[in-house]
Formats: sequence, structure tokens, C-alpha cells
Amino acid sequence: MEIATFASTLAQTYPNRRYLLAATSWGQVADPLPAPSDPPPPNGTIFDRLDAHHITWRNYYTNLPTTYLVPSLALRAKQNIVPIDRFYADAAAGTLPGYSIVDTEFVHASEEDPQDIVVGEAFSAKVINAVMSGPAWGRTLLVWTYDEHGGYYDHVPPPPAPMPDSIPPAISPTDQPGRFDRYGFRVPCVVVSPYARRNHVSHVVADHTSILKLVETKWNLPAMTSRDANASNLLDFVDLRSPPAFREPPALPAPNDNAATEACLATGPGPIPPP
Repeated sequence: MEIATFASTLAQTYPNRRYLLAATSWGQVADPLPAPSDPPPPNGTIFDRLDAHHITWRNYYTNLPTTYLVPSLALRAKQNIVPIDRFYADAAAGTLPGYSIVDTEFVHASEEDPQDIVVGEAFSAKVINAVMSGPAWGRTLLVWTYDEHGGYYDHVPPPPAPMPDSIPPAISPTDQPGRFDRYGFRVPCVVVSPYARRNHVSHVVADHTSILKLVETKWNLPAMTSRDANASNLLDFVDLRSPPAFREPPALPAPNDNAATEACLATGPGPIPPP
């Protein structure tokens, strides 16, 4: 159920998350928080498309909602941006909306250096187990992925990508020249669903806008930019013509106990090498 997918762009966290919202970063290449007056993407976000067709959605967050990257959306749709506890309640009740984004806690649990990755793994396990144990498991598809690579190297060169639109990158005169015409380094991606193919590793190039393409395919929504119009839709992960391979959710290994690593973070690693 895994693939090595590609991040949307050779940029930082917020530009890639903007691609997840709107199939473009509309020029952003770095991580400043947007001002309330910042303009929205020219063609709107996936949530605007869902609202226009009366399809329910929520952004479940721990300490920072992804939807805050579009201030006008966050102000307009406050009722759809709810704390993470609501996700676990909705999953247990079988009342998750048509489409959701679930955000981890970013200070300690995003698995970015120098964080302890065990904390992030425990969060992912809790979310996945909540979906698998809920009454809506039979009609749920969960995509678990990362916003960007968190490192500086990948032995596979990022391939060319369709330019999403004509908006140039907001680079300074001292930056290297560039355009939004190349994917970023690879990030992990796992699809969790009753209909997931057993032992399947996809070799189809995908990026964050593939999630948008999946949503657009399901509800017959138009693309927002050239990037999601040309993206794969992740359906090679699933087999919808056969009985579900995971009608009964599989038992997953428990996440690691992070007590020892938390103690290490608090006290330091001690002598290296140890006595």
C-alpha cells in the first residue's frame, strides 16, 4: 500500500501545503505566514469547489490548521476548522465528512529534525486506527503523506512537472532562477482503505495535487490548474471491481513506546560512545 511519491515543488512546507489546497502556491516559495489581506488563489481552493457542490468537509487540527494558509477561506469557513478531538469523535460515530484534512501537532510530532519521530508515528497510528475501527471504515479512503521531504537529498532527481499557472515564483534577485516546472524530492505516501491492493507498490508518479485529482474524480469536479488537471488520481492503489481485500481491518503493529526516547530528549544522549 505504499508508493514513493513526489512533493509538489522544490520548496518549503507552506508552498507544498498550498498545492494540497489549490494545486498552486500562487507564487509562494518560502514559509512566511500569510497576512489577512493576502489574496486567495486565483481559481479558489478545493474547499471552495466542495462548498459549491454542497459536499461536506472539515480541517481537523492540533495546533495549526492547514486552511490558515488561505486567510479568506479560514475566515469564511470557521465552522469547518475544528480541533483534533472532533476527528476522533466523528470517526467513532461514523460521521466523518466527505473530505477531511487531519493536521498533526507541529512542534513535537511532525517528525522533522530535531524532533523524535516516535511521537509523530504515534499520532499517525492513532489516526489510522480511529478510521479502521470506526463504523464508516467500509467507505473510507485515507491518504497518509508528508508536506515535504525534511532533508536535502534524494538519489532520484525530481522530474519535470506541468507548470500550474502563469504566476511566477516570488524569488529575490539574489535567488537562483527557477519556475514551478519541477516536482520536489520524494515523500512517503500510504493509502489506507478496505479496497487497497494487497502488497502493492505504485510506480505511478504522483504529487500532492494527486489527492485533489482523486477528489475531483470522485465528485466530477473541474481542475483548478494545469497541475491537478495532469495529476494521477491515486486509483491505481485500489481495486474497486473486486470484493474489498481489507473488509476486516488488519491488525497493525503498535507504535513504539516513546518513554525512553522522551527521556533521552530531556536529559541528552549521555556519553558517546556509551561506557
